Amino acid sequence: MEYRRLGKTEIEVAKICLGTMTYGEQNTEAEAHEQLDYALDHGVNFIDTAELYAVPSTSSNNGKTEDYIGTWVKDRGRRDDYILATKVAGPSPNLKYISDNLGYSRERITEAVEGSLHRLQTDYIDLYQLHWPERKTNYFGKLGYVHDASDPWQENFDEVVSTLSELQQAGKIRHWGLSNETPWGTMRWLEACDRLGANRPVSIQNPYNLLDRAYDIGTAEVSHRESIGLLAYSPLAFGVLSGKYHRGEDTPASRLNKYKKQMGRYDNERGRRAVASYQKIADEAGLSLTQMSLAYVNETAFVTSNIIGATSMQQLEENIKSADVKLSKEVLRKIEAVHKDNPNPPRN
Repeated sequence: MEYRRLGKTEIEVAKICLGTMTYGEQNTEAEAHEQLDYALDHGVNFIDTAELYAVPSTSSNNGKTEDYIGTWVKDRGRRDDYILATKVAGPSPNLKYISDNLGYSRERITEAVEGSLHRLQTDYIDLYQLHWPERKTNYFGKLGYVHDASDPWQENFDEVVSTLSELQQAGKIRHWGLSNETPWGTMRWLEACDRLGANRPVSIQNPYNLLDRAYDIGTAEVSHRESIGLLAYSPLAFGVLSGKYHRGEDTPASRLNKYKKQMGRYDNERGRRAVASYQKIADEAGLSLTQMSLAYVNETAFVTSNIIGATSMQQLEENIKSADVKLSKEVLRKIEAVHKDNPNPPRN
């Protein structure tokens, strides 16, 4: 397993990160523990979760993912052997069951950190992330920015940075990062940190896969020039890039079928055409589409770690093995040709 520095910190994380949002919804506690054990035993030292999870989030499953990881943390011990990341939820009218005070006020961040520490049964969080911007902007599948003059957001970069700095000084979090953030937002966070003499965010967790490379457009340059690498989520586009839907091997329990309303952004005609083209490239190279899709993300220069997720051990094993796959120049050339012909289908 290859390990990479998390920003400019002393921490080295595996290029494969274990995503956990299915724990408490599609995976039981026992299955979660089996996945965590397998990942750690195969070199994956990076685990990502959120106070929002499981996904799709409901009032009955909210917090279960952290709970399941917490019982594993307690049972397994060896806390220094892995890097644990979680997130504080941003504002949303549909998530009142998390808190009546959603957003990034000092009070709310402090409350959220304490809740996560309790559920995770740990004394510290290695990486604490802002799950999505408070302001109205283009994230969660939106490509173009459309300004909303009625947005009630009040700029509070300084308060958030100061709060996170206090939590670092108290030893409750080691580092912090962004998620679903834009180039403008990222640079504003960096400016606030530099002006206040505070620690900068060390990562950005945004979607990145063969069907969604919007990150390339602006944020990739920020990652390179500011040493704030991408933690790529949805590398298989909710399972679409496993090829099972294209090959007709999906079942009613498959994620896209079971949660079509919440996870249907990749299920459109242009996306299906792109998947067919990528499947052909993988077949010609003697690779599974899963291996090729994950290897592409693994090898992208601005990616610090690729957040994989699985509902079965078979899926988990294949995903982790992608760390050993190297794509040829010819495969990469063919991938670029498909992308040029059909870029970012879920965002159009």
